[in-house]
Amino acid sequence: MKKVRRMMCLAAIAMTALTASAQDKVEGTISTDVVNQYIWRGQDLGDVSIQPTLGIAYKGFSLSAWGNVGLSDKDDTKELDLTATYTTGGFHIGVTDYWFNSPNDKYFAYKAHETSHVFEGNIGYDFGPLAVNWYTNFAGNDGVNKDGDRAYSSYLELAAPFKLASLDWTATVGAVPFSTSFYAKADGFAVTNLGLKACKDIEITKSFSVPVFAGIYANPSTQKAYFTFGFTLHP
Repeated sequence: MKKVRRMMCLAAIAMTALTASAQDKVEGTISTDVVNQYIWRGQDLGDVSIQPTLGIAYKGFSLSAWGNVGLSDKDDTKELDLTATYTTGGFHIGVTDYWFNSPNDKYFAYKAHETSHVFEGNIGYDFGPLAVNWYTNFAGNDGVNKDGDRAYSSYLELAAPFKLASLDWTATVGAVPFSTSFYAKADGFAVTNLGLKACKDIEITKSFSVPVFAGIYANPSTQKAYFTFGFTLHP
């Protein structure tokens, strides 16, 4: 099964801004990313894709839906993710329900060993110059370890944002700490994601701009490298 997840910066920035604002009214966001290639945590998970986001937030609590549909390859996995997050200051904690149309294309199928849902918990802290995030699968269609048992597949990521040459950059280092078949069959600790991404708003008119982004990613564990490009449409 292909494991897929959001990779691009702009939808995440929009949701972070909502949850961090902690205002006394419900705020919402709608956007769509179009990408030339779907790369997630150092893995190649699809070709040209459209990735919509819908979210609401209130006083640090947020709910969001995110999806992926391949545009150039009919066999690319379709995905729907639902995430609940609480943010206070730089700290956040949340849960995501990932669903894929493979191996079971029925959304409401939750039976063990048959479901296409994966449930992941996440926790992290944004220090400003550095963000640290930990993710662990705790239920659903998780991978297995060397012994064939549930791996509780985990991923650790460090991300450092900075500005340079009128662009917003993010440098990323990600690693899989334990043996799991969920992340390209990692046999133990493995650095799976080295990334450098840049974002910039392109002004179309005085009232409308299109954020564009590009990134270079490498996976030392699989010896693969990727170049990505995309843009975001939002109201």
